[in-house]
Amino acid sequence: LRSCSPGRARHTNTSRRTSLIARFGDIYDRGRLDAETLLRTYISDMEMVQRIIYIAAVESFHAAKMAYRQFKIRVRETLSLGHSGPESLEDAVLDYIIRHEDLYDVQASVNEVIRSMNINPKISFPPEIDFIVISTLIRELCRVAFSMQTLVPPLDIAFGTDGELFSETKYHRSFDSDFTVALVAYHIWPALMENDVVIVKGEAVTKR
Repeated sequence: LRSCSPGRARHTNTSRRTSLIARFGDIYDRGRLDAETLLRTYISDMEMVQRIIYIAAVESFHAAKMAYRQFKIRVRETLSLGHSGPESLEDAVLDYIIRHEDLYDVQASVNEVIRSMNINPKISFPPEIDFIVISTLIRELCRVAFSMQTLVPPLDIAFGTDGELFSETKYHRSFDSDFTVALVAYHIWPALMENDVVIVKGEAVTKR
């Protein structure tokens, strides 16, 4: 194990939070649209393209959170053998993870996301093509999601389901939505949450 700097996690929490929220917004503004353009060369159905990207985002957060929990367990087990302070063991663990996020095996998470997407009944892809074509988007989402777990409190995305009541506080409506419809047909992008409070709105489609 490499050395760690006591208190790094708490001292940098605010600045890291701001940076990660900005990165999440940048993925929505750029990475999502790049993936959308790429997928449209294979799939003509825009709804399917948007569903694929949304599910990629959801699965990326899930895979990154699982990887973070496993990584944290390994670090805690190792540091506990020789930990003597002055900071708490939990702070030491968090400091170590933040300093060495490069040890996160993001490719394993990307592979896990693609496996999950391949068996998701809500999306489909031409058989000759693989979801790996949007691996750049998935990788960026996994990295951001992993880093967001090091915040106190951590950031996460909202759980969304087709047919749920549209929430003005949680989502923007897509430009082609029917604004008189109260239920979500499908989601385009997840909302970012902190302790069940919306930090960044997602995007959803409402239509009959």
